[in-house]
Amino acid sequence: MENHSLNSNCSVTAESSKPNDEEKKVYRNIDAPLMKIKTYLSALRPWSLSASLVPTLLGATLAYRTVGFHEFNLLSFLFTILTVVTVHCAGNVVNTYFDFVKGIDNRKSDDRTLVDHILSKDEVVTLGVLLYCAGCFGFILLVYLSPAKLEHLALVYFGGLSSSFLYTGGIGLKYIALGDVLFLVIFGPISVLFSFMAQTGHVEWMTIYYAIPLALNTEAILHSNNTRDAESDKKVGIVTLAILIGRTLSYILYALLLFTPYIMFVVLGMKYSSAFLIPMVTLPQAFKIEKQFRNEATMQGVPRQTAKLNLFFGILYVAACFVAPQLPFITGK
Repeated sequence: MENHSLNSNCSVTAESSKPNDEEKKVYRNIDAPLMKIKTYLSALRPWSLSASLVPTLLGATLAYRTVGFHEFNLLSFLFTILTVVTVHCAGNVVNTYFDFVKGIDNRKSDDRTLVDHILSKDEVVTLGVLLYCAGCFGFILLVYLSPAKLEHLALVYFGGLSSSFLYTGGIGLKYIALGDVLFLVIFGPISVLFSFMAQTGHVEWMTIYYAIPLALNTEAILHSNNTRDAESDKKVGIVTLAILIGRTLSYILYALLLFTPYIMFVVLGMKYSSAFLIPMVTLPQAFKIEKQFRNEATMQGVPRQTAKLNLFFGILYVAACFVAPQLPFITGK
């Protein structure tokens, strides 16, 4: 009898601990907005943002070394990041939309946003518009804060904004083997120059030299992605550099893009300061990714691995520029 009572009490306790219908409804109401936010954040491809964030940090670091602590504007720096990153995110969303509309994204694609109906096409378009608006808002505030001339800032900003759209929208530079050229220019010289100019108010063309290692490493992300997707891209009729040059030359190009920056760092380290050798810490990881690129079985994860390398590589490069006793070719304080 006692055992029976005990079992009954346990049963009642277990039943009472289960959420009822009203509680389940509350949980769903709480979870739904959180899941939606997570979905939107995923659609922005946050893993790729190092491509724009790191050049912006580099430009700001070069500017800091030029104007000094007292003249460096923290608010201007923050709005520069807001402007650049939101435009990059908008470009990612535009890429998602047009790749799906043109039938390029399929069940094997990394970007599942529209393929799996996670978001509707209308939601993706709305998200893209909001991001471009956020970028323009950041730019307007930056105009008021920056000592740079409006026409100079506007030329670089709207050049970057239009490029982020034209990569897959409009004429679709990505689809006619010009996406690689755009990547090299935007996620390197343009981002660094824009960030530098927003702080200092003037153009310093030698910042382009400092942008080269980042530009090459960032282009390695795109090239590895295009090499991996070469067969599927060819079937839907688009043309990329990886398709034009073939698998063997694509590997050689990827190796050049990946390892040339390290050669530059060795030269800078030997000639100017050992601080420029700091990014060499990432070299072993670069060799691991290069090995994965050569193997068809491990090729799938190479773009994301390259993006991860790009982030750590870039941060260490920025740190090197920050602590180096002098920056060659740039007059600083």
